[in-house]
Parts: sequence; C-alpha cells; structure tokens
Amino acid sequence: MRALSRRTLLGWLGFAAWPMRAARGAPREVSVSIQNFAFAPARTQIPAGARVIWTNEDDAPHLVVASKGAFRSSALDTGDTFQFVFREPGSYDYFCALHPHMQGVVTVTAEAGRGAETGDH
Repeated sequence: MRALSRRTLLGWLGFAAWPMRAARGAPREVSVSIQNFAFAPARTQIPAGARVIWTNEDDAPHLVVASKGAFRSSALDTGDTFQFVFREPGSYDYFCALHPHMQGVVTVTAEAGRGAETGDH
C-alpha cells in the first residue's frame, strides 16, 4: 500500500508540474526582421510574457508602431533593434510609421502575466 501511495504522489506531482513544463517549452523570444520594406514574419503568435525583437535589415530607417498605442520604437537605422514584452493576451496590429504599407500582427495567447514593458533598441 505504501508503494502505491508514493506512485500516486509522484504521479500527481508530475501532473501538477506539466503546465510549468509546457510554459517553458513555449517560445519566450521571437525575432521579426524588417527587410525589403516588410516585416518577416508579418504574423506572429506568442504566449503572454514573451518578447518580440524587431531588427531593421533594410538600408532605410523604420519605426515600429502599435495601431492602438501599446508600443512605439524610435527610428531604427540599419542594424538597430526594438523589443517589447507582451504581457496581455490579445491581437496587436502594428505598422511602420514612415512606410504605412508595412504592417504586421502579434497575437498573444493567455498565460500568466501582469502588464507590458518596453525596451529600447
């Protein structure tokens, strides 16, 4: 009976740890290239709490701006980066303020998180 209790306990502990293992397996950082006057990839899906890093690989400057104001980069010259940690689930449309035809979307799925924070390039 004692061995069964240990097995049961170990099974429950393994089951309880499953969400933590699953969360660790999700991407915590995603890169988006700015090249040929486009965002690549243009659509990104991440869990809440993950960071997106945009890198300008064009010869022209670009600005990464959320349509609803959640984030805004400064002007990114060639090689510059901008990063943003998405803490709230939802869909975040963004564009280049200098070239509005450049558009992208970050979809954030539910996961524990508290708000958003930004980082400079």
